[in-house]
Amino acid sequence: MLSDKELKKKFGREFTENYEKYFPVSELKELGFSRNKCTNCGKYFWSSDKKRKLCGEPECIGGYKFIGREHNPMSFTDVWKKFSELLSGMGYTPIKRYPVVSRWNPTSDFTIASISDFQPYVVNGTVKAPANPLIVPQLCLRFNDIDNVGITGRHFTGFTMIGQHAFLPPDRFDQGKMFLDYFRWFEEGMKINKKDLVIHEDIWAGGGNFGPCLEFFSKGLELGNQVYMFFEQDHKGNKKELDIKVLDMGMGQERCAWYSQGTLTNYEAVFPSVFEYIKKTTGVNFKNSLLKKFVSYAGIIDFEESGNAEKNWDYISKKTGVKKDKLKDEIMKYCAVYSIGEHTRTLLYALNDGALPSNTGGNYNLRVLYRRVMDFINKYDWDVDPMDVIRLHADYLKEQYPEMKENLNDINNIMIVEKRKYLDNRKRSRQIIEKILKNNKSIGKNKLMELYDSQGINPEELKKEAEENKYDVKIEIPPNFYALISEKQEKHREKEEKTIKEKISLKDMPETKPLYYESYDILEFEGIVLKVIGRNVVLNETAFYPTSGGQIHDKGFLANYKVVDVFKQGKVIVHVLDKKPSFKKGQKIKGRIDGERRIQLAQHHTATHIVNGAAKRHLGNHVWQAGASKTMEKSRLDITHYENLSDKDINEIERIANEVVKNNIPIYKTTMKKTLAESKYGFGIYQGGAVPGKELRIVEIPDFDVEACGGTHLNTTGEVISIKIIKTSKIQDGVVRIEFLAGQAAENYFNQETKQINELMDLLKCDKKQIPARCEELFKKWKLARKNKLDKFELKSKDKYEGDIMNQSAHILRTQPEHVVKTVKRFLEDIKKYTKQ
Repeated sequence: MLSDKELKKKFGREFTENYEKYFPVSELKELGFSRNKCTNCGKYFWSSDKKRKLCGEPECIGGYKFIGREHNPMSFTDVWKKFSELLSGMGYTPIKRYPVVSRWNPTSDFTIASISDFQPYVVNGTVKAPANPLIVPQLCLRFNDIDNVGITGRHFTGFTMIGQHAFLPPDRFDQGKMFLDYFRWFEEGMKINKKDLVIHEDIWAGGGNFGPCLEFFSKGLELGNQVYMFFEQDHKGNKKELDIKVLDMGMGQERCAWYSQGTLTNYEAVFPSVFEYIKKTTGVNFKNSLLKKFVSYAGIIDFEESGNAEKNWDYISKKTGVKKDKLKDEIMKYCAVYSIGEHTRTLLYALNDGALPSNTGGNYNLRVLYRRVMDFINKYDWDVDPMDVIRLHADYLKEQYPEMKENLNDINNIMIVEKRKYLDNRKRSRQIIEKILKNNKSIGKNKLMELYDSQGINPEELKKEAEENKYDVKIEIPPNFYALISEKQEKHREKEEKTIKEKISLKDMPETKPLYYESYDILEFEGIVLKVIGRNVVLNETAFYPTSGGQIHDKGFLANYKVVDVFKQGKVIVHVLDKKPSFKKGQKIKGRIDGERRIQLAQHHTATHIVNGAAKRHLGNHVWQAGASKTMEKSRLDITHYENLSDKDINEIERIANEVVKNNIPIYKTTMKKTLAESKYGFGIYQGGAVPGKELRIVEIPDFDVEACGGTHLNTTGEVISIKIIKTSKIQDGVVRIEFLAGQAAENYFNQETKQINELMDLLKCDKKQIPARCEELFKKWKLARKNKLDKFELKSKDKYEGDIMNQSAHILRTQPEHVVKTVKRFLEDIKKYTKQ
């Protein structure tokens, strides 16, 4: 498979050479546009000015030409309102945005473009779009532009891409009409004179799809682009025509507001209340004449694309008459104000939609943003609280995105923990910095990236420390440092691509009907043999559950043969028997499920949904399932959460879960179209990740939990009997594991626990409530007895471990009471032995 950049390089020339085939040429000509080639960069573009020799890129025309000039001014929210009104009148249906955490999409952590809402299943024709054609104000996150934020005036890590989309067969795809519909926005919506529009030819690629693209520029600013997604790549990177042709127009809502207002940068136009607050709090003077000179040329600095950012800094230095180093120092203060405003807005978008800062995967980018905000605040010694800024953002955005105000308490708790981690990290890094500067003569890109990843040491802080303390060390900071950090994390993203390895040949096999979808208590059934390969048997329908979704398979019998394994290959369920059967194709056979195993697994699976719902209800909406396993012995659930669970948290989650069990709520299992399920229940149904196919099986506990799930589930919550959390642990940054028991497994545990508590009460001569205090007293008594009898008293590692058990017995009794019993017995025996000596 080729990368997006490789796709562009491979097919870009073909689109350029055959432009009449791929672009709406007749419509462009009818509007009075002619095709030209930029004498500076070589790009092909269309303009109504036949003599025009330069394209619309700011690098080619010498920067932005709209700043300081109002043009039909619109606020950020005005842009969507006006666009929506105009396009609705042309037959486009406005829909609500999708979350920025793209749990429906197996190819990406975050929603990076409006078309991401519909990849891969709508684009490949598996699922119908929620409307067709449609428009959407989609929030997007991209982290390759972190270094550009605050400097170019136009870049964001979190932004709204207004999408204009259609998904149509080739005979209904009218490229010319769709182009003209969008062109009307510039003429009628933004009221831009045709002579001020420059339209570039290009190629776009993303998510494995690609096609020709038109980019719309005015006065140096790219306002949007319209992609005609005609192709996907096959496994060899070759072009393959899509069965459904896709219109993918993406336009920056922020840029339209900026262009219309003509403010110094995009940030003043997009979050004016936040900008005024930070400006007032920091006291930074934005009436500086240097800043006004700089912003006109700032568009030519792009750390991702320009290739030589330093050359562009030299150019601006010459134009402004200010030495490059002084220019950078001056501009970085303004950059800091803009970046604090921009990064906090992105954090609001991400945290509101359920993401958490982390040391791993795509969520590491959120930690980078938070650190960068705090680094700027510390560098300039500003009294700015990022959470105050987030609240201002939420208030300003409420007209278009009212949901941003719903989770502010959760976000505040996350920010408190993140600040604690940041401050702890800064304390540790002080000593590390000194050691690094003493022992190195040169620190390059790779070392700087390693220090940032592992220790949270930013390169600017390292360089400043070296200069202030006169260390003889050369530090080379890449201009696109934060983009490199983001790219590195993307490469190491722990996103599993689950590919099914073909175990047996199942060509032309029809989908197996899963009888367990109807009810978990179907334990006997009849099925027709479709295929026998060795010990593997395929039936037309079955009640046997295959290993999937974290739940292990059923066991039982097909006729008189033992079923030892069950797996799913594609849509076909395969039974593995203990030996090769004598079945013939077309034969009807009886199946029997191990009832005890089935019930226990169903209890653990339903309990997993209940515990997940209880955790979300108690801890907050940031809680999502990050993994799960259901076996006969126990169940485990991994959830997203920013810190370890306290005993209070555990008790409350368990209490809520058992309250749901006690209420004996009906559990509804229904199969429905994917788009209907998403519309009715939202994207919280994807707790287990993306689910392929046109239809989803929805498991609903009314007013408590709804998930897309193919597992065996009980008919009522009361059938779970009881839930007991036996252990919790932090398995990685931002992920907590909860291990628990349900049904008979829980009852067995309760019986054993009661036995052990009674034994402890007998050993310690106390009631249940007094056990923790008596354990602490026993440990003190044991240490004193041992100290009195030994010449040299020293606690060994085993003694310290068991001492911790005694001092933390209140917690350990909940999860591992057998350890407390064992340790109490040992200490009592030792005390008895020491007393006798």
